[in-house]
Amino acid sequence: MAKIALENWKEAIRDPKIECMSRDEMSALQSERLVKQVKNVYENVTFYRKKMDDLGVEPGDIKGIEDIEKLPFTTKEDLRDNYPFGLLAVPKEKIARVQGTSGTTGKLTLASYTQRDVDVWGECVARGLTMAGLTSLDRIHICYGYGLFTGGMGLDLGAQALGAMAIPMSSGNTKRQLMCMEDFGATAFACTPSYALYLAEAAQEAGVVERLQIKASINGAEPWTDEMRKKIESILGINSFDIYGLCEITGPGVAMDCIHHKGLHVYEDYFYPEILSPSDHSACRDGESGELVFTTLAKEGMPLIRYRTKDLTSMERSTCECGRTLPRIQKFTGRTDDMKVIRGVNVFPTQVETALLSMGGGVAPHYMLIVDRENNLDVLTVMVEVDEKYFSDEIRKLDQLKIKVGAVLKQALGVSVRVKLVEPKTIQRSEGKAKRVIDNREL
Repeated sequence: MAKIALENWKEAIRDPKIECMSRDEMSALQSERLVKQVKNVYENVTFYRKKMDDLGVEPGDIKGIEDIEKLPFTTKEDLRDNYPFGLLAVPKEKIARVQGTSGTTGKLTLASYTQRDVDVWGECVARGLTMAGLTSLDRIHICYGYGLFTGGMGLDLGAQALGAMAIPMSSGNTKRQLMCMEDFGATAFACTPSYALYLAEAAQEAGVVERLQIKASINGAEPWTDEMRKKIESILGINSFDIYGLCEITGPGVAMDCIHHKGLHVYEDYFYPEILSPSDHSACRDGESGELVFTTLAKEGMPLIRYRTKDLTSMERSTCECGRTLPRIQKFTGRTDDMKVIRGVNVFPTQVETALLSMGGGVAPHYMLIVDRENNLDVLTVMVEVDEKYFSDEIRKLDQLKIKVGAVLKQALGVSVRVKLVEPKTIQRSEGKAKRVIDNREL
């Protein structure tokens, strides 16, 4: 199906009253909700009462959104320490749903939702689906995983709120995914960007691209670049949209980009964003990169105050071409815990992806970073898949390509790397979040 031209794309806004609200009106709404939320958590969540008491802050000290910097931070470690229900602001019998993500300790990071929280979640995802030009007439093929992971359920709830058909495929079995996309007449699909590219390549290889009715894809749950978006779009002839969320806040639906792709609109009536310096937690200026921090202004079940996401981005508050006044966060450069320090240089996987996609051919956007320590020095090896036509070429051409890749990566990363060219489809594909880094150092 041919991609709808940008000028013909439906610029619908689901809730103009909120999404196009003036800055003064939004600040007033945020202030009202923050004051109520702070009082709520102080009275009902022992963790926050102690945190605030330790700082000498009382609910009465918070008179508006401008006072948010007086409040304590919350971290993922705090959630694990209070696992499973220590951060509830309501009795357990009012919890309608729990969602979770796996943790390094074996314990889940668990989030709890009242029915109203679930309804808000679905509404926020529906706002994003509307940004992607989708309506109640669409059929949305969901190949995010279902279960405790928020991806599948979040898109399902959004499709319900929009009145669209949800096709709950979950992840796995790519051939079956493509068969059902075609048979059911899916007009959009949702999954991680790395799996979207995998699906696109599989559809191209199977010769079914022209038989699909897909016009849009909704992709998130891992950092990705504009170059990867354009790659997915070029193969399938669609528009791809970046959706952002995290289980602790609400799952997918915290933010999403519109057709202009100038950043992800944050639904700040529910999730107040801050961009703070990772070094001293001071507020960053518009356009300045820092750590994204969220406060849930209206969440009932497990409200969070100044939750440190560890995601690195910047924010822009000017009105978007689409007419929305919601602030826009830029595509993530990585996470504070995703970054690797190689010989004193900060390296993010997305930098490698951008560099490889900028080469214009020869290599595929499938890669793996392997970090070792040899003779007390850090060594970074980047495994890169080579295009099929190159791997059948003579050794001399492969050596030339290897030198070229090494030079491009050194310029992009600021550190020399070892390049290992591998055959097409030898780097493991992921149907969930792509694993990009193996760190063998004992740090």
